[in-house]
Amino acid sequence: MAKTAIVAITKHGIEIARRIMQKMPEVEIYVPSKHSDGGTDINWFSEQSTQLVANLFKTSDALICVFSLGAVIRMVAPHLVDKKSDPAVIVIDDKANHVISALSGHLGGANALARLVASFLGAKPVITTAADVNETISVDLLGRELGWTIENFENVTKISAFMVNEEKIAVYQDAGERSWWHAQLPKNVVIVDSVDQVKLPEFKAGLVISDRIIRDPDIISKSVIYRPKSLVVGIGLHWDTGKDVIESGIKTVLGDNGLSFKSIRNISSINREAEVKGLEEFSREHKIPVEIYDKDRLATVNVPNPSTTVQKFEGTASVSEASSLLSSKGELVVPKQKFPPNLTVAVSRVAY
Repeated sequence: MAKTAIVAITKHGIEIARRIMQKMPEVEIYVPSKHSDGGTDINWFSEQSTQLVANLFKTSDALICVFSLGAVIRMVAPHLVDKKSDPAVIVIDDKANHVISALSGHLGGANALARLVASFLGAKPVITTAADVNETISVDLLGRELGWTIENFENVTKISAFMVNEEKIAVYQDAGERSWWHAQLPKNVVIVDSVDQVKLPEFKAGLVISDRIIRDPDIISKSVIYRPKSLVVGIGLHWDTGKDVIESGIKTVLGDNGLSFKSIRNISSINREAEVKGLEEFSREHKIPVEIYDKDRLATVNVPNPSTTVQKFEGTASVSEASSLLSSKGELVVPKQKFPPNLTVAVSRVAY
């Protein structure tokens, strides 16, 4: 669970912090012990505020400071790392007139948190990130709520600048949800029907949404590449098939077919009614969930490559193809591939 800490250093600040806690009971409030009123809802601290804020900055997902913006900047500045790891920081004045998104507005969620807290307090949220004030696409957040990941984050800052400066940008998508933008696209953003069009000189940059491996260096250099969770990898295996064998088989199949490992939504297989250690280890290491199906359900799926051998030992003519089709509710994009002695791998693309 995300940890949100509130630091208040005045009596007004205590009141504001408690108002926030009424709406967000999971927050932890920290106040200097000299202001203690005996309340058990607050952590009364005795160390210097600078040290406390430094510790909370390193251990919290979000930090709400009810004191001046300048003081907060001086306290957190020595501990800044980068936008991917720094916590959200919002600052509230002592009268709760303004709630300022001060740090990690996008990836850290400070903008959203500032708006939420402002709604509790009847305050005005102060948001300064260019994509938000210009009501355009936030390149670093695109698809995040859908579980997408960015493959080449090093391009985000450059292409975000192109976006807010209204340079012409191409968007190519061949996989994943289409619900990533709910309004009319900005006038500088153009949908293209071929990834090669991203290279056209009329486009300053590209947003590429795909589960296919992009190899063209020109496209890679001028684009942010998003990986939607659009692939289901079905596997047939023995109870003692090891993690390394599973991983090698999956990566080989994906690599040979130009598909991204980062776009795996889940693994699918047959229910063995006992833990398959190698599969559990693979799932845990890569944080990829596993869906399993009973043999009777797998047997109802029409597959291109049924096996009499699999039927004999598993009670169904297909495991890898059938389970991936069941889980994805989509289309088979890689028929089963065999890896002796006891691993098969198939890939389906999720239907959205």
